[in-house]
Amino acid sequence: MPHIVTLTLNPAIDVATSVPEVTPEHKLRCGPVRRDPGGGGINVARVVRELGGESIAVYTRGGATGGLLEELLEEKGLLRRSIPLRDCTRESFTVAEGSGAREYRFILPGPTLSEREWQRCLEALDDVAVGAAFIVASGSLAPGVPEDFYARVARLGKRLGVRVVVDTSGPPLRAALEEGVYLAKPNRRELRDLSGVTAEDFDTQAAAARELVARGSAELLAVSMGADGALLTSREAQFRAEPPPVKTHSSVGAGDSFVAGMTLALARGNPPEEALRWGIASGTAALLTQGTDLCLREDVERLHAQVAVTQVRRP
Repeated sequence: MPHIVTLTLNPAIDVATSVPEVTPEHKLRCGPVRRDPGGGGINVARVVRELGGESIAVYTRGGATGGLLEELLEEKGLLRRSIPLRDCTRESFTVAEGSGAREYRFILPGPTLSEREWQRCLEALDDVAVGAAFIVASGSLAPGVPEDFYARVARLGKRLGVRVVVDTSGPPLRAALEEGVYLAKPNRRELRDLSGVTAEDFDTQAAAARELVARGSAELLAVSMGADGALLTSREAQFRAEPPPVKTHSSVGAGDSFVAGMTLALARGNPPEEALRWGIASGTAALLTQGTDLCLREDVERLHAQVAVTQVRRP
């Protein structure tokens, strides 16, 4: 099976810990600390490997934190290609509060990339994506990177004959969809921003998704709906998937796990509705792990049969 290449412009050292209670002014004594290599594309690559697929992560790294990122990725056993930066890789913090496990997530700004640095990301991608099944461009753009960067990735994928998956938001997502991609994963708010539709009801959102696919923005559009699951739209059909109920320990990486599970299933030749089932199972499994950990293969395989997928009737 061809490999999956992921791209992360703004990776992070994901730090997770806990405190009994978050209160102002007092010193908050934290519990045990977990550190994981993070960022959208890196998370996708980790999950693809966990699920038995082959992935290559392309990402930036710089400074002492970039060195730690390399060490953490080596521990995970990921195949990878890094682009060195003059500035330090960012960190992010997730703090769980008390027995209720409310999460507070703090995202630090990333390093500013020079034009030469972000151009080298495209050059590396052009190299390692030859013969790949998919390029997954995921996560926020680092400061200094042009808003049309993921549109450039989409054009690169077309030139190489590699399908492109985009999971981002705002102007970078809009630019990528104007170029056209194979799969995009907006959430409901992003769908409203893209379509201009303000209504919250499902039928209106389903119609907005059909319109985006019809205009060529994406061959497949997977709209994530949180606890309500996801809506998958192609030119031929629409499917809605509902996740099984689980007790959430942490929501970190659930969206990335969804993208990884769905992309890997598509790479394995599964039809879109079955790939959606694997995506929901992977995203749901990520809720079962602690802190910045991601989904586990045994949980994904167990939950897969519990995902309800139904076809949406078109008007």
